[in-house]
Amino acid sequence: MTFWDHLDVLRSALIRMAVAVVVFGIVAFFMKDELFGVILAPRSSDFVTYRLLGVDAFTLHLMNTGLTEQFMIHMRTALYAGLLVASPYVLYELFQFISPGLYQNERRYAVWIVGSAYVMFLVGTLVNYFMVFPLTVHFLGTYQVSPDVANMLTLQSYVDTLLGMSLVMGVVFELPVVSGLLGRMGLITSSMMSEYRRHAIVAIFVVAAIITPTTDAFTLFVVALPIYLLYEVSILIVKLMSN
Repeated sequence: MTFWDHLDVLRSALIRMAVAVVVFGIVAFFMKDELFGVILAPRSSDFVTYRLLGVDAFTLHLMNTGLTEQFMIHMRTALYAGLLVASPYVLYELFQFISPGLYQNERRYAVWIVGSAYVMFLVGTLVNYFMVFPLTVHFLGTYQVSPDVANMLTLQSYVDTLLGMSLVMGVVFELPVVSGLLGRMGLITSSMMSEYRRHAIVAIFVVAAIITPTTDAFTLFVVALPIYLLYEVSILIVKLMSN
């Protein structure tokens, strides 16, 4: 195939991926009650995480300040949901495009890397939704410097915080995959990672502080603990990759 033939194949793949995202996005748009039922669940003490932790009853009341804000948030959130649901198909189309240029063993590695990265990203977003984000919402949403000052949270800030933290946690959970690749390439070793464990712990707490903008030690520890466990798992993966 010529260069232009490859571009035609890529264009067709991109069109199919875009159509899939849009179709699932439209479906999510018309499932408004279910979509925002999931998104707005952590604002109430009825959420599963709060019930398990025994949090006192509370409900955050969100407000809208713009004429078109709710509709635009609805569209944007539905598009993100469509992208999340269609992502397996998007990855499949990308793999179908690049796989003809790979050897058989390279294809196996590519499937393992892409599949592992996708699963770890989903795990990261779930950890954020069920643990990190609810604790952040509860602390910041109920924090008051004085009873005379009421919190008036906007829907925009709530959704932006949820989506932003989900993205960050999804990326952070790629640590074992990235470490495995670097270990396979010989750039890092398990002994090196063990030697710099104390430095890594400091970096983990810095990252945890950035992810969740709260000041209480409990929330910081809850965020830092899974990242530290990921680091320990990464050491084992690098050790296996180097054998």
